[in-house]
Amino acid sequence: MGVTSHGRTDRLDLRDPTLREWQCTVLHADAEQGIVLDRSAFYPGGGGQPPDHGVLLWQGVQTRIVGTRKSDDLYLLPAEGDPLPPVGATVTGAVEDTRRSLLMRTHSGLHVLCGVVFRDFGALVTGGNMEPGEARMDFNLPEVPPGFKTQLEDLVNAEVAADRAVAVRVLDRDAALAIPDIIRTQANLIPADEQEIRIVDIVGLDVQADGGTHVASTAQIGTVQVVKVESKGRANRRVRLRLVG
Repeated sequence: MGVTSHGRTDRLDLRDPTLREWQCTVLHADAEQGIVLDRSAFYPGGGGQPPDHGVLLWQGVQTRIVGTRKSDDLYLLPAEGDPLPPVGATVTGAVEDTRRSLLMRTHSGLHVLCGVVFRDFGALVTGGNMEPGEARMDFNLPEVPPGFKTQLEDLVNAEVAADRAVAVRVLDRDAALAIPDIIRTQANLIPADEQEIRIVDIVGLDVQADGGTHVASTAQIGTVQVVKVESKGRANRRVRLRLVG
């Protein structure tokens, strides 16, 4: 199982995050287990990024995809009551563009936030989550400087406006872990048996291991609003953000 495959499924979502429609073959179909495709651009969820929604189209029939279950294969979960495409059928997969595009912008916005907080405040990430257009990230930040919320919002939007390129590459484990500060979380979440590591680089700001989908440059994120900064324990600070442009 490599970085761009899972079980029998070729991960088109990681090869080209702009892909929204493709042809594929059904390898398995079960109402409870789910549907396995030979090629899929559905992001299956992980690292705080929710799974994609979309449809499979076949012989004039539509099957809505509402989630994913990860096991030996990637099982796409059909909406309750929707018909299942037969095994061996050629189908058209289509990802819901509005949801995916907003999640990509949100995820890249979190990386900008992470890069700014690490660079300017020296804090590591302790947790996070996102939904389309809004997210939270927790940091180990015992002391919060005066005016932190406003300052943070200004710093993040300055990096967005700088239109930094977002580059993705795959390295072998030793080469990836040799990059200084490649782990931006307080705990190393990379599985011990993972021999290839996907790196997302906001050029000049943030380089870290990541398995999600991203925009091509920070300008595509849009305006970021820091909605709230909360204390979640003695040293933990939760930053909530929203995309407003």
